[in-house]
Amino acid sequence: MATIKGSDIHKVVVACDAGMGSSVMLASQLRRQLKKHQVTVEHTPVNSIPADADVVVCHAGLASRARGSAPDKVIVPVQVFIGDPAITKLVKVVESGGELNG
Repeated sequence: MATIKGSDIHKVVVACDAGMGSSVMLASQLRRQLKKHQVTVEHTPVNSIPADADVVVCHAGLASRARGSAPDKVIVPVQVFIGDPAITKLVKVVESGGELNG
C-alpha cells in the first residue's frame, strides 16, 4: 500500500472503465476543489493511467485493475462518485498536508 503526503499531491487521475458519466463529473468537481492548491485533475481509462499521476481515484470495482496499471500509486477506491467520504478525505489531505494511504 502506497502513502503520500497531501503537499506532494500534484496530479490526481480519476480512472474509469467506460469514460463517461459520473467519473467525468467527479473529475470536474475535484478540478474545482483542488485548483487553489495547484493540483491537476485528469480523467483517463483505468488501463491508461499516466505515469506522472500521484493519486488515482476509481470505483472500488476497478481498484485491482488500477493497481495493476499503477502499482506504485495511491489508489482511492470509491463506492459512489459524488459524495463519497473517500473523496472528502482526499480533499482534506490536500488542504491540510496530512497523509493519504491507498
